[in-house]
Amino acid sequence: MTNATTNDPVAPLEGMKDVLPEDVGYWQRLERTAAELFAGYGYREMRVPVVEQTALFRRSIGEFTDIVEKEMFTFADRDGHTQLTLRPEATAGVIRAMIHHGLLHNQKQRVWTSGPMFRGERPQKGRYRQFQQIDVEAFGHEGPDVDAEVILLGARLWQRLGIAGLKLEINSLGTPESRRSYRERLVEYFGAHRDELDADSQRRLGGNPLRILDSKNPAMQKIIAGAPRLADSLDPESRAHFEQLLSLLTGAGLKWEINPRLVRGLDYYTRTVFEWTTDLLGSQSSVCSGGRYDGLVEHLGGAPTPGIGWALGEERVVLVMKELGLPGDVIGPQVYCVVVGEAAGQAAMFLCERLRDAHPGLRIELNLGGGNFKTQFRRADRSGAAVALVLGDDEASRGTVAIRSLRTEGPQVECAQAELAQRLLEWLPALATSARPG
Repeated sequence: MTNATTNDPVAPLEGMKDVLPEDVGYWQRLERTAAELFAGYGYREMRVPVVEQTALFRRSIGEFTDIVEKEMFTFADRDGHTQLTLRPEATAGVIRAMIHHGLLHNQKQRVWTSGPMFRGERPQKGRYRQFQQIDVEAFGHEGPDVDAEVILLGARLWQRLGIAGLKLEINSLGTPESRRSYRERLVEYFGAHRDELDADSQRRLGGNPLRILDSKNPAMQKIIAGAPRLADSLDPESRAHFEQLLSLLTGAGLKWEINPRLVRGLDYYTRTVFEWTTDLLGSQSSVCSGGRYDGLVEHLGGAPTPGIGWALGEERVVLVMKELGLPGDVIGPQVYCVVVGEAAGQAAMFLCERLRDAHPGLRIELNLGGGNFKTQFRRADRSGAAVALVLGDDEASRGTVAIRSLRTEGPQVECAQAELAQRLLEWLPALATSARPG
C-alpha cells in the first residue's frame, strides 16, 4: 500500500517516455518539415479526440488483432455503460469525424493529423505505450495514382529530413473476396501444421490467419516460408492496380521491393500495403506503414468511399535521425542578456521586449535570479547563444549596452540601446531573413 504522505518521487509509468528539452529540436524539425510538405501536396490538417468509443476500434481494426485483443487501454465511462478507449491509431477516428461532419459526401479529401496513440505493448527500443504518430489520409480516389502519391509523399519527407537508406517494402492484399479465398487456403495449410504452430498462431488460425505470416518467431519461419502465396490468389483487377502502381513508382525514380509476407496488422487493409523499413533500429525495423482501406468508410457507417493512408512513428524517425547524425531544429537562444544591478535589471527587461518587437523571430534569454558576471557568462555559454548583451547599472544610466560574441574571439563593443536592434543584424545576419508573424 502506497503511503500518501511520502516525499519520494513518483516514478514514470512503464512504457511512457519523457521528451526532454535537448531532444525536442528533433521532434520540432520532423513536425515542421512534415507540416510544410503536406501543405505543398494539398493535404489539410485536422485534429481528432484522443478518446473514442471502444466499438469504433473493434469495428475498424478487427476483433482478432493483437491490438484489440491485448493492447488497447479501455475503461468504462462515468455512467458505467459506455466503453471508452485511448486511441491505438488515428485512421478510425479520422473516418469517424469525416462521416459525422459530412466531409465525404460527393467530395475527395486529403488530410493529415498527428498526436499521441496508446497501445499496451512490451516497451522496447522505439516502441512505447504512449507514442506519437503523424498520419496521412486520402479519400475518394480509386486509381493507383493516389497510392503512388502517398508513397512519394513519404519518400520526399525522408529526402527533406536528410534520411537515406530506408527501404520501401510493398505488397497487394487484393480485394476482400480474393483475401477470403486466400484465407481458406491458409487455414487449410496451417491447419495441417497445427501442432507446429506457436500459441499466438494457433489462436490466429481461427480468427485472422493472415497475421500468422507476420510472426517473428524464428521457430515459425520454415512453416511460414512454405505457406501459399497471396499473389497466387490475387484477382485480376487488383493485379492490374498493383502493376500500375509499381510502374508509377519506378517512373518517379523510387526503388521498391515486393514483400509477399507483408500483410499489416490491421484487418481493414485492401490491395496496396507498404512499409518503410530501416536496419538501424534492431527488431523495430518499420518507421512508416500504410495501405489502402477501400471498405472501411462503409464499414463504419459511411457511403462506399475508397481510402488510403500511412502513419509514421515519431520516436522511431527521431532515433533514425540521431543514428544518422542529422540535426534537429535549434531551439536555444541566439542572444543571452547578462545583467547586474537593480536599475539594470529593469532596463534589461524592457530592452529585451523592445528587441522582440523589432525582431519577432529573435530568440533572446534574459538572465533571471541574479548572479555575478562570471556566473552569468557561464549560463550564457551553456545556453548555446551566439551573442551576449551586457548591461550593468552604469550602462543603464547612460542608455548603452555592450555586445560580446560568445563563440568567436573579438572585443566587446558598446552601442546605444536605441541602436541595438539595427546593430544586432550585423552580429546575427539570420535575423534579416527570420520569419515574421502573419
